[in-house]
Amino acid sequence: MKVLSTPESRLAIITIAVFVMMSALSPDRFLSEGNLTSMAFQFPEFAILALAMTLTMMTGGIDLSVIGVANLSAVVAATLLASLAPAGIGTLESLPWLALAYGAALIVGAIAGAINGLLVARLALPPILATLGSGLVFTGFAVALTGGSAVMGFPESVAWLGNGTLFSIPVPLIVFAALALALHVLLTRTAFGLRATMYGANPLAALYAAIDTHRLLLRVYIISGAFAAVAGLVIMSRANSAKADYGSSYLLLAVLIAVLGGVNPYGGRGRVIGVVLAVLSMQFLSSGLNMLQVSNFARELIWGALLIIVMLINTINWQRRHVTTTPSGEKS
Repeated sequence: MKVLSTPESRLAIITIAVFVMMSALSPDRFLSEGNLTSMAFQFPEFAILALAMTLTMMTGGIDLSVIGVANLSAVVAATLLASLAPAGIGTLESLPWLALAYGAALIVGAIAGAINGLLVARLALPPILATLGSGLVFTGFAVALTGGSAVMGFPESVAWLGNGTLFSIPVPLIVFAALALALHVLLTRTAFGLRATMYGANPLAALYAAIDTHRLLLRVYIISGAFAAVAGLVIMSRANSAKADYGSSYLLLAVLIAVLGGVNPYGGRGRVIGVVLAVLSMQFLSSGLNMLQVSNFARELIWGALLIIVMLINTINWQRRHVTTTPSGEKS
């Protein structure tokens, strides 16, 4: 069937099916205004991390350090705010300190991404190992800065980023939508996006096309680090504190969402709209399972099984598509 020929169309059907199923199982609670609003505030935390994961996976890599980068960035911002901006300070007086703290967090995220990019591009380390190791290092730095405890005591204005609304729309949702749109434009409307996709599809061909692959990967991981820093700031605002181990379950979610959204883990294929649909389906599923009082352990089992199933289905489809698009039907 043509309607099921793309990952995005299949995912749209899955998203609708999950929403209908959870609505039927718990209509009074799942469809309540409070639950729908709560979901709009909740999912941007891990959805922004999924966008960062999507960009790196488009090049055939992966960024397992996103949680470490997010928490380290948030800890730096929280430490500055706790030191420079008293908890009782007014909104207007706190704005310069917020700008300083948020700017520092983004710089930390970009630097962390640059370190990942250097490990992958210059030292030719496998992305999965390089970012796994760097993620532990970034988490270690966050623990060293805080002693393992949470940093709190911020001005009230900090809560706006993660808990406020703008024209009745949750601010975290606006942040996620803006970043998703920016990433879509970056991947589909810029030379950088074309080069990243080309590199993911065929690194050797990209090299022969005179693409500076080292600089390309460096920029990819810097952007990924900056996205992770934004996610860290949203998490900090939602929790009104920062800690080195916040959002530990979000790493699996970020990978699952990217793969579920149709991003090829081997690189060269993926669309932001698919990732957005995957985010919605995962939020509907997570919220529904929570209302059904499914334990966190069972939830992670479901997520892991779903990741394997989706990978199998997408791999089979990618292989079939490759065979049908090969000249004369020859397999390669």
